[in-house]
Amino acid sequence: MIDWSAFLIVSVASLFSAALLVSLYSLGLRLLTTAGRIPLVDPLEFTGAITVLTPKKAAKQLKRARKAAAANPLTSGMKRLALFAGYACFVLCGLAVLYGVYLIVPALHR
Repeated sequence: MIDWSAFLIVSVASLFSAALLVSLYSLGLRLLTTAGRIPLVDPLEFTGAITVLTPKKAAKQLKRARKAAAANPLTSGMKRLALFAGYACFVLCGLAVLYGVYLIVPALHR
């Protein structure tokens, strides 16, 4: 017999955890870009990209990102705080993934 209440609990927990992970990751990216960090990867370093940027396009995007970072109205202390908060979001995201692995693998409970 199927325990429907347990099924509902697992469904709600998985939806909540997925939403939490996506939110933490996107907030971390947003805070890093606010702090002036440019999440841009050179095409030579990451060849498995879906869309590979030409060096000309990559330079153009880098120039645009530096121009936007220079126009940032935040003080250096606020940028530093946003940087640390962004890294904290990534750490929390990683900890949530590790906790999920801990819950799934029964050998870790003994």
